[in-house]
Amino acid sequence: MYQQMIFVNLPVSDLAASRKFFTELGYSINEQFSDENAASVVISDTIVAMLLTKEYYSTFTKKEIVDATKASEVLIALSAESREKVDELVDKAIAAGGSPSGETQDHGFMYSRAFDDLDGHTWEVVWMDPAAVEG
Repeated sequence: MYQQMIFVNLPVSDLAASRKFFTELGYSINEQFSDENAASVVISDTIVAMLLTKEYYSTFTKKEIVDATKASEVLIALSAESREKVDELVDKAIAAGGSPSGETQDHGFMYSRAFDDLDGHTWEVVWMDPAAVEG
């Protein structure tokens, strides 16, 4: 059965540092789709973050590239299998050079934290109680 994929393309200032950052979070790099202009970060079987140098990113758009440390361009939300996995991923991101973003949200059935990566892109990590989703 076909599974639709999502490719999130993000401009980065330092491709090598960004590759290192995401591998420190436990993600792998698909070298087949990576080179001196891009790194293909495999988040899951259906989610890939394409980290592109700003110069290369600009070949795909005529729009101004947003400085994500000063303006919001996108909020990326990833699910986690437990509250502990939310904390684990966000803590890894901060230890790898990212920064906390916003406040921890704890609604009992839903728990989330967020971090900004090295270029200021915001990544929210969310756990929802499966019983609440089914409910």
